Amino acid sequence: MNTTRVCGEVSKSATKPLTVSTSLTETVNGFHEFKISGYSLTKGVGVGKYVASDTFTVGGHSWAVYFYPDGKSPEDNSSHVSLFIALASEGADVRALFELTLVDQSGNEKHKVHSHFGRALESGPYALKYRGSMWGYKRFFRRDSLETSDYLKDNSLLVRCRVGVVKSCTEGPRDYNISVPVSNLGQQLGSLLESGKGCDVTFEVDGETFSAHKLVLATRSPVFRAQLFGPLRDRDTDRIEIEDVEAPIFKVLLHFIYWDELPDMQELIGTDSKSASTLVAQHLLAAADRYALERLKAICESKLCEGITVNTVATTLALAEQHHCFQLKAVCLKFVASPENLKAVMQTDGFDYLKRSCPSLLTELLKYLARLREHSVTAPGHPKDIFADGCDSNGRRVKQRLH
Repeated sequence: MNTTRVCGEVSKSATKPLTVSTSLTETVNGFHEFKISGYSLTKGVGVGKYVASDTFTVGGHSWAVYFYPDGKSPEDNSSHVSLFIALASEGADVRALFELTLVDQSGNEKHKVHSHFGRALESGPYALKYRGSMWGYKRFFRRDSLETSDYLKDNSLLVRCRVGVVKSCTEGPRDYNISVPVSNLGQQLGSLLESGKGCDVTFEVDGETFSAHKLVLATRSPVFRAQLFGPLRDRDTDRIEIEDVEAPIFKVLLHFIYWDELPDMQELIGTDSKSASTLVAQHLLAAADRYALERLKAICESKLCEGITVNTVATTLALAEQHHCFQLKAVCLKFVASPENLKAVMQTDGFDYLKRSCPSLLTELLKYLARLREHSVTAPGHPKDIFADGCDSNGRRVKQRLH
């Protein structure tokens, strides 16, 4: 009996499950843009003297960009400018990948890039031993070449840097599995709006009234915050008249503020017409810009990009210009400049509106067409690569996902 029991225990021990763990090493990435204005005034400051960016944080460490207009070392004899990324906080053996980009400000995208990213590193990531340690180039660019290049515009240089701090952790098996419910904050706030409980402000829009909560509005929109609680707030903050937004659009705006998503647009407008949806998105974009609702503005931009047609593109282009939607503007310009679209677009009422409301865009469109034609002559078959317009290197549209 004893032998049987012992053997049984040995058998159980042998079938015990294997435990596992995983070591995970990855980079925590961050970006910083450093503009050096008044470049000519920095010359003559002396070898080893620099101008520095503000510090920025990546991977729990502070960093800064250092630009040496007369070079970092005496042996360079002021013939080159130097550019470095420095560790600006305490740390030892901070391992990181770096990228320094001198931006081509002519729009031709011929940037000067030095990068660790996307290539094999024989000795691995660069290690910075202590605060003040640097990575970069003493002879980053010859000064005489730099001063006659497209990198210098209006006496300014633009530097973009990327830092990828290497982090490692070990993950072991979890002996728990707790289901975390999906957030329903939007649904709760939406129910609060629909119930009308606690509403303390009423909006009058085109003869209709809408009730809401001041604190919710102020939390979501800096414009509402200033209007309701700022030092220059309206005298009567309990009843506010809205003059330049139509009632159906304001209703959608309120819905988004509370729910953080759009309502069923087909149900709202009573049709699945693409042109009707585009019209609503155009009006909603203007309202989102007015109340500084950046997420709603981006959603509208995405919808308008998807809904561009010959009949709508000119109006959408004017709207993009008026509300500083640069990605949407670039997509519209590319659509209009297409040989199969240009003539048809110019015959639409929207194009007449574009000429009246944004005449400067016509000049921009002509420049776009000229550059497109020039590129097609010098590099036939590859006209899609010259503009940063939301397309990848193969000319495929990269659309933002609508959430």
